[in-house]
This record gives sequence, C-alpha cells and structure tokens, in this order.
Amino acid sequence: MALNITQIGSAVLGSAAPVADASSGSSAPAAWMPMAPSAGAGLRCRVSGGATDLDHLSQPTSPTLAPKILPDLSAACSALVADAASAATGEEKGAVEHAAVGKEGKGGVPVFVMLPLDTVRSDGKGLNRRKAMGASLQALRSAGVEGVMVDVWWGLVERENPGEYNWSGYAELMEMARKIGLKVQAVMSFHRCGGNVGDSVTIPLPKWALEEMEEDPDLAYTDQWGRRNHEYLSLGCDTLPVLKGRTPVQCYADFMRAFRDRFHSFLGSTIVEIQVGMGPAGELRYPSYPELDGVWKFPGIGAFQCNDKYMISSLRAAAESVGKPEWGHGGPTDAGGYNNWPEDTPFFCRDGGWNSPYGEFFLSWYSEMLIGHGERVLSSASSVFSDTGVKISVKVAGIHWHYGTRSHAPELTAGYYNTRFRDGYLPIARMLARHGAVFNFTCVEMQDGEQPGDAMCRPEGLVRQVAAAAREAGVGLAGENALPRYDETAHDQIVGTALSGEGGGDEMCAFTYLRMCPELFQPDNWRRFVAFVKTMGQGKEERCREQVERETERFVHVTVPLVQEAAVALSV
Repeated sequence: MALNITQIGSAVLGSAAPVADASSGSSAPAAWMPMAPSAGAGLRCRVSGGATDLDHLSQPTSPTLAPKILPDLSAACSALVADAASAATGEEKGAVEHAAVGKEGKGGVPVFVMLPLDTVRSDGKGLNRRKAMGASLQALRSAGVEGVMVDVWWGLVERENPGEYNWSGYAELMEMARKIGLKVQAVMSFHRCGGNVGDSVTIPLPKWALEEMEEDPDLAYTDQWGRRNHEYLSLGCDTLPVLKGRTPVQCYADFMRAFRDRFHSFLGSTIVEIQVGMGPAGELRYPSYPELDGVWKFPGIGAFQCNDKYMISSLRAAAESVGKPEWGHGGPTDAGGYNNWPEDTPFFCRDGGWNSPYGEFFLSWYSEMLIGHGERVLSSASSVFSDTGVKISVKVAGIHWHYGTRSHAPELTAGYYNTRFRDGYLPIARMLARHGAVFNFTCVEMQDGEQPGDAMCRPEGLVRQVAAAAREAGVGLAGENALPRYDETAHDQIVGTALSGEGGGDEMCAFTYLRMCPELFQPDNWRRFVAFVKTMGQGKEERCREQVERETERFVHVTVPLVQEAAVALSV
C-alpha cells in the first residue's frame, strides 16, 4: 500500500537458504542461513572499521512528528449522485449489452476494478447490497472493463472453526460475474481488514486463530517496545504447528485448496487470477507502518517488526552462524520511532548504521526472512492451482516516501532491502519468477510533483526501478493505484506507465482500479473512467484525444440508466 499527500491530513550475506516444503508440516521454526552471494546480486556498500556492537548503540528516541503538510484536495472526490435522467431506448440497451470488448489477442492492458471491502456480508452467507452489485457490475461491463477484484477473507470464510469453510457469499458473486461476462481476480486475504489506508470496515482474523494468539502473544508481529500487531501472523512461526495443530502455511494452503475445490468450474474462465496475500493489506511486507490508533502517520519511517520470540530465535541463530552472537538480541535500537524521519536517527541517517557490517547483516536477515515467507506461501499456491488455468500474483507495497534518501528507511523497516547502493526488488522478482507469478505493484498513478518535497517522495522513480527488476527477472508486471483517483492527471500517469513498458519492457499484463464506489459513478468521474478504460484497451495504437472523447460520449450516453441505478443503490 502506498500513500501520498492526500492522506497526511487524516560478514556479507547473500540470498536466503532454500526453504522446506510448505506442506511437509515441519516443526522447525522459520530459519535463515547465510549463503554466498549469487551472481547478479544487488550492489553492497562496505565501510572500513570494526562492526558496531549492539550494546553500544543508543536507545530509541521519542518519536518526532513529521512537519504538518496540507492535503492535496485535488485528489479528493466528494461529488453527489446526480438525479435520474432519461431511460435508454431499446437500441441503446442493445448497445450496452455489446459495448464491452474482450482484450484477448487485441493488445492493450485489461482493466479490472476492485470491489468494496464488504462485498460479502459479515456472516459470509450472501452479498451486501445485492441489487447495487448487479447494477454496478453491469455498468462496469458496459464500459469495457475486463473484470473485478475481490478480497476472499480468511476471517469470513473460516471464521468459526478450523477447516469449516462458508463460501456462500462468494459463490453468489462468482455466478453473478459469470452471467454478466466479467472475469474475477480473487485475493486470498489472510490479513485483518481495518487499520490501513482505505479500510472502511473491520474484518478480523478467524476467531480460532485469534484465540491462539491470545494464548501465545508471540504469534503476532512485535516491535522493540513490545507493541503487538494482529494484522497478520508473524512469519517467524510459518512452519510451527501453532494453530490447532496446523502451521500457518498449512492453514493458508488448506484454505486455497478448499477455494479451488469449491470453484473449480470457474477457474480459468471466470476466475482468471489468484492474488496470494502475504502480509498486512495483502502485501508481501512487514506491518511496519500501522495507522490504527495513530501509531504511524505519513511520512514516518516506521519500525522493524522482529521482536516476537520466533523471529528472535531465528535472528539469534543467524548471528551465531556468522560468529557475532551479540547481534542476535534484537533489531537496531537506534532506528528511531514510527514517526521519525531518517536524519533523526543514528541508524538511518546518511552514513548511519544501515551502511555498517552490522546493518548489512541485520537487513539481509530481515529481508530474506520475508522473501522466505513469500517462497513458502507461493510454493503452496502454485501447487494448489497448478493446471487450473489461473495466473498467480503477489502484491508488493509502493513505499515511495524517503525514496530519495540514501537509506530508504521506510522500505527497510517494511522488509525491502533497497538502498542507494542495493536493489531490493530484484530478489523479490526472482522469487516470483521461480513460481511463474506476476509482480503486482501499487502507486502507479502518482507523480513526484504531487508529493511533499521535503519527504523525498519519488513514486515515479520507484515504479521505474520495480519495472526494471521485473523485466530482468522475466516476470509479468501488473499495477494498481494506491489511492482513489478520478482525475485525468492520474489516469494519464497510469496510461503512460502501463502502456509504455517502462524502460523498454512490455506493457503491463493488467491494471486494477481502486475502487468501485458511488463516486466512481458520478457523471464526470464516470465519463473520465470510460475514456481511461478505452485508452488502456487500445494499447499503443495512436488515437487522438478528440476521437476517444467522441467514442466515450457514446458509451456514456447508452449507460446512463445503469450508471444511475448503480450510483443510487451503492449510496443507500
């Protein structure tokens, strides 16, 4: 998940060791072992002098709040739903039915639209606002949208008891999408909903999993001050039978297998992609910048999440393996607090501890533990969905603030070992390539000039770096906008990035638009959205803006009744 200014107001170590088969049920904790750097590994910066001893590092300082920056209200959309207009004629209704054009074999980038977080009722037995959903999906189809993305919540489907799955609400949605002619990207959402940017509802983890976390608090990610985070189970216990006799990875695999068995007739036709959640907000990262209860505010650097007993056990073993047992007591203690800026801290400042032998050791271990987690979960997903005709994808967060500094502190605390001297996204891309997975990245809509300059935000440079990593690793790149945007500036930025093949690569394989809501169906927003979808679908074909606008007006006109019905129904 990436943020921008609109939310401010509200021993050298190489690649990770091979991991055990996720389905083996091994009782060994998630482990890290140093290996010789592989060819093509990211650049490493070394400094002369002895290693820094943790015992002599300064204690954490009190968090310093970032300077207040006013929000960019141009990205906010609060339009009221228009009154009903004249109904379409029979001829126009026929045009609506045939307006959507498939993208297969036609080039361009297919556009999907994220559905509301609470698409399925809290009891899992049906859809919220079923009539609104039907009208909305019809409107999206009429605009040429390829399909929709929906969160399949672990906390709803397997809520009461382990191994008992309630797919009723999702079955209703899949059947509706099939009848309308939309494809579906299904997100295996193993995280809690609530406490992140854009979370409008709260959906906790399954009750039985939370009971285990109450019995053993170390199943939750923990920072150096002892604060527990319950968004997602700590990856340190991935391979331990801590959930009613099953390991977390086994639980994820069983859930995906049950989904496959229930929806086998939809896979490869209606359901075309499985996005595998691997952390908070469904992203492969640590919960280093939690917004819940005001713990973190943009553009703070966040905090390392490695102080539960399982992570500490792995860190201790890694430190002993390189002959530095004193490095195994925890993360750096001079890395500041959640809302510090890099230069506030000895560890993240220009020539700070991040650029020392200790810093290299710790950051390598921390990031490789995250990649190892991704490897385990993705191995399970690839096995479960092999030969079903669906793509597998993984989402990585677009952490663009302080990207212009040397240390890239917010990326480091999230688990991406990306600095001025090291490419942290290429190892992730290579891990995805081993499983044929798509690299899904956020903040594609953002421009550098829209961000607070003093926070050294560089979303455009970050997107270019990720695109280059995906291209080098040979994996497909897909995109999302991090925040709701309905303006042409954001649309043009997305089109330019998605269709250009950043750095000489291919077009994006898909783009998912955030999010279906009443504002999307407001007349001006809808007109711009339809034009955006048409432009994305045309690919690199040269079309003048006037021609696109004329075609857009025709599509907008014939979809008036559907759009008005969707807007009104969603507003109730």
